[in-house]
Amino acid sequence: MSIRQYRPKNNRHHGISGNQNLGLFLLLILAIAFQISYPLVEGDSLRYVTIFTVATGALLALVHSFLSFGLRYFATFGIVTFLFALLVEIMGNKTGWPFGSYIYDDSLGPKIAGVPILVPFAWIMMAHPVLIAARKTIPNWAFLYGGAGLMAWDLFLDPQMVSAGRWTWDVVGPSVPFQPEIPLSNTAGWLFAGMGLMALLNLILPKERRKGGVNSTIPDLFLAWTLFSGVIGNLFFFDRPGVALFAGSAFLIWATPYIFVVLFGKPDLLK
Repeated sequence: MSIRQYRPKNNRHHGISGNQNLGLFLLLILAIAFQISYPLVEGDSLRYVTIFTVATGALLALVHSFLSFGLRYFATFGIVTFLFALLVEIMGNKTGWPFGSYIYDDSLGPKIAGVPILVPFAWIMMAHPVLIAARKTIPNWAFLYGGAGLMAWDLFLDPQMVSAGRWTWDVVGPSVPFQPEIPLSNTAGWLFAGMGLMALLNLILPKERRKGGVNSTIPDLFLAWTLFSGVIGNLFFFDRPGVALFAGSAFLIWATPYIFVVLFGKPDLLK
């Protein structure tokens, strides 16, 4: 009988290691630091901060997806979300459906068919934490809950980007409350497009099989920061208390079921 040294295979189901967690936290801090600097700069500096904010947020989502779920999930999520977002944005930019009529400024960098390459990475940044929340909260209705989450997130994102001139709307019909420069069709478009993306991702991406589920601390903190920074930023830096109230309330209403699940576990009716 021979004695051989046993080295267990790397198993994603064992969770994220301490060093990996540290790296994720440092990446989260970097992403938040760019967001904190956003209202403090202007001109070209603001443009670069916008680009790096999206880049670090998307990188955080992709790295967390890889460490938590593995290569297949990471590759599928990244490619499908990028292509879905790009196609939807091209369609929206060319036809005005489903969001309304809008045009992107050149300040966001290179474009594909009128859509900056950076934009689908913003979808990646947003979709990963929202999908985790949706799958944990209402698995059978993840597409609906996830779509509502993306819609609520955009209530913070769009007025900030429009104010900075990153894109411009042709407002026809009713506008979003406290956002006269943005048509209400954009909110509806985000709900329906978000539901489509969430339904697709929930269908094709593998599920987490550990009893305790995936470690969602990093994406949860990113969601919490989104709510906090959106409210504080609009109240004290962007002078838009209406956006803080309306978007903050919508985001909190959306997040409340997930907060309940995280703190107390999932009620039987949601299982």
